[in-house]
Amino acid sequence: MIKGTKTTFPKGAVPTRPWFLIDAKDQVLGRLATKIAGLLMGVDLTERSPHVDGGGFVVVLGSEGVVLSGSKETDKVYYHHTMRPGRLKKENPASLRARRPEEIVRRAVKGMLPTSSNRKERMARLKIYKGQEHPHQAQQPQEVTL
Repeated sequence: MIKGTKTTFPKGAVPTRPWFLIDAKDQVLGRLATKIAGLLMGVDLTERSPHVDGGGFVVVLGSEGVVLSGSKETDKVYYHHTMRPGRLKKENPASLRARRPEEIVRRAVKGMLPTSSNRKERMARLKIYKGQEHPHQAQQPQEVTL
C-alpha cells in the first residue's frame, strides 16, 4: 500500500439519493438512454461503490420529442409475446410513439442497464413524462444538460 492513500467504501446503508431532471426534447435516444442509465447506477457520484446501489432518481420530461437517428423510426422493431401460441406482436417506434411515447425511452434505458437483481429497483426510480409538467417539484431535482 502506498503511504498516505486511503480507499473509503460506503457501508451497506442506502445513501440519500439525488434527484435529476432531464429534458428529452430533440435529444438522440441512444445518447439520452446512456446518460440516464449512468445516473440511475450512480456512476458519476463520488462515493460510488460497486456493491451499493447508490444511484439517484431521474425525471425525464418531453419524451414525445425524442429523436431516433437514421431510419430507426420505421425500421426498428419492438417485439412482445403475449404467451399465447402464435401471439408474437411487432411494433415500430412510430406507432409506439403515437400510443405511448414514454415507453420508447423506458425500453432504451432498460436495455442500457446491466441485467442484475438491481435493474428492477433502478427502473422504479425512473420517472418519464410526456409534457413539461411533473409532480416532483418538492424534491428539487437538479437539471442535467446533455
